[in-house]
Amino acid sequence: MNTLVAPSNTVTMSSREIADLTGKQHKNVLRDVNVMLEVLEKAGSDLSQAVRYTDERGRTSEVRLDRVLTETLLTGYSIPLRHRVVTRLAELEKVSRHTISMPSNFAEALQLAADQAKQNASLHQVIQQQAPKVQALERLAGTHGSICITTAAKQLGVGPLKLFKWLSDNRWIYRRAAFSAWSAYQPRLTAGLLEHKLVKVGKGSEEDLKVVEQVMVTRKGITTLAEQIQGNSL
Repeated sequence: MNTLVAPSNTVTMSSREIADLTGKQHKNVLRDVNVMLEVLEKAGSDLSQAVRYTDERGRTSEVRLDRVLTETLLTGYSIPLRHRVVTRLAELEKVSRHTISMPSNFAEALQLAADQAKQNASLHQVIQQQAPKVQALERLAGTHGSICITTAAKQLGVGPLKLFKWLSDNRWIYRRAAFSAWSAYQPRLTAGLLEHKLVKVGKGSEEDLKVVEQVMVTRKGITTLAEQIQGNSL
């Protein structure tokens, strides 16, 4: 497989930036650039990558050089100054260049397509794995404190009777007797998934109400349930 380097633009540096990096006055940098270009022109060098900018009076206000001309200019400067400018050129090259892998034959093209398909499949699998957690957080966002199992079923989008059965089958809740109230298994209480609360039931006057212990699902419990029952047919 061939690796192509695709530059977005030729890396260049202005005389003003060179002045900033080296701490020299811009007029002195311009002088050095002009001297260098005159010598190179007499030697027949290609100066097409040297772009001059002029002001309203026609005087050179700035010169932009490519990497070769910039490094040529720096040969007359001190080592620390050369290092600063060359380091900056390397940073500019990282921005302007990137590598592209191109298949050189049909077999490599098929392998590249297979690798991309594998990456897509892996990404899809990660999305599927994360989906229950995302939906669990959405469920959690709609709850405020502990809620009863019936309300939890609405939050989870399942039928209350089905949720009671699932909780019973998976050892979250149990009955001490056939028609007694539901109780939470101790490990679920310890884990903070369920809790017991005293609630008033009944209608009418205060005398007609009675206090009973009821299993409540915590915010943590809603999140865990959303992850565990997601995709299961209840």
